[in-house]
Amino acid sequence: MLGAVTVVVDHSAPLLDPGRLTIFPASWGMSPGYIALMGFFAMSGYQIQDSWSRDPSWWRFAARRLLRILPPLVVVVSVTVLVIGPLVTSLSQGAYWSNLQTWRYLVGTIVLFLLQHRLPGVFDANPYPFSANGALWTLPMEMLGYALVLVAGVLIALGLTRGLLLVFLGVLVYADTLWQATFGDHGGGGSLGELPLGSTVAFLVPFVLGMILHSFRHRIPLRPWAALVLLALYLALNQTPAGRYALALAAAYGAITLATHWPKRLERFEPYVYGSYGTYIWGFPIQQLIIMAGVHNVAALVLLAVPAAYAAGQLSWRFIEQPTLRLRRHLPAPAVKRPAPADAPTVQMEPAGTPVR
Repeated sequence: MLGAVTVVVDHSAPLLDPGRLTIFPASWGMSPGYIALMGFFAMSGYQIQDSWSRDPSWWRFAARRLLRILPPLVVVVSVTVLVIGPLVTSLSQGAYWSNLQTWRYLVGTIVLFLLQHRLPGVFDANPYPFSANGALWTLPMEMLGYALVLVAGVLIALGLTRGLLLVFLGVLVYADTLWQATFGDHGGGGSLGELPLGSTVAFLVPFVLGMILHSFRHRIPLRPWAALVLLALYLALNQTPAGRYALALAAAYGAITLATHWPKRLERFEPYVYGSYGTYIWGFPIQQLIIMAGVHNVAALVLLAVPAAYAAGQLSWRFIEQPTLRLRRHLPAPAVKRPAPADAPTVQMEPAGTPVR
């Protein structure tokens, strides 16, 4: 939730002034939203690797991932196209509904890898008319991260070692070195549809770092002091060529260390932060609507958009995400092997009730 709110805050500046890339001064050369996204991808890599390790079934893994990411996406895209669009478009109703781009946005954005940004006439008079919901651009990258977990899991099950993850990391770091994506530039590599490959590689680096931190969690200690050292290293190297590597490492290690050492006394507030995904995907269109209503001050936009996006995230969690996540119980449980005969070697099994993410 801290990361989702940070992204909403950081979007406030460029949505009012496209010449700005972040809410931070340009001379700082960093973006809090971009750093938060790096942390998002690392935490996702850690948790999704954990999900696979608990139940290494490719089809149950795929079903759980789709049940997590698609229902909230379908709702936000449908509301944007079918409710917000016709209410705010500068086109006539006939022109809006008959425009092929309206339906390309609806179908392509839900499919993710055919992601669209423009809705006909929607937010055209806003300072940032280039996207109805620019926050969705990272979701196809997230799906590619899931595919990496699946591919790595299958290959390791076939006999390769966990060192394969280090190979994945090396390939991605090499590509990131070539393409040089930053928070203000998608870098080289071109694009796959609307998916910039340079930025995709940049975000998959911390994702794989998260996978590695989970797979080798018994060997890699997560120390707050080490996270602070890595943060200081990133700040020192930020405006040098080495800054990109320090950022990925500091964000990945720092986010997972923070989560691991989160104070126990704050766990009772967990229900109030489960709506982070909804906060993230609803924040951008909510900000566009607030701007359209006449708010043109960054501080005012932040003060109005953050609680509104948070409320949308809570509604998404309680009425969309929780009910659809319960559908996981209908997935057939992993088969439990019968106990070995008394005269045969015994194999220690996971308890049948082991929870599956």
